Amino acid sequence: MKILALRMHLNIPLLLIAALLFGCTYIPALPYKIDIQQGNVVTQEMVNKLKPGMTRSQVRFVLGTPLITDVFHNDRWDYFYYVAPRGSMSEKRKLTVIFDGDRLSHLEGDFPLATSSDNFLPTTPPNEEEH
Repeated sequence: MKILALRMHLNIPLLLIAALLFGCTYIPALPYKIDIQQGNVVTQEMVNKLKPGMTRSQVRFVLGTPLITDVFHNDRWDYFYYVAPRGSMSEKRKLTVIFDGDRLSHLEGDFPLATSSDNFLPTTPPNEEEH
């Protein structure tokens, strides 16, 4: 009986010391996830400012420099936006700006267009020709 009681007295301090050592160094494995944002930030307010006939420099002033300028289609600018906030669903947006010469012709993409007649841009040009 004395041996069992002595063994129990030794086990309790050892367990307390082990709990303190491992308890202080244990950190739960919860990885920190940062918000990932890529591309051009284009908002609905920015799209609403676009009007037919705007020059390239005016469009660049409103939307910023396009992410992609196609060397084979000089009259097309593509704006892509991707954001993956932690704990939320990711969001992808695309806006394609089409020019006729140096003037804004129409828009294509994920943004709803304003319905007022002064800044309405059709999603497809009236006489679209294949290039």
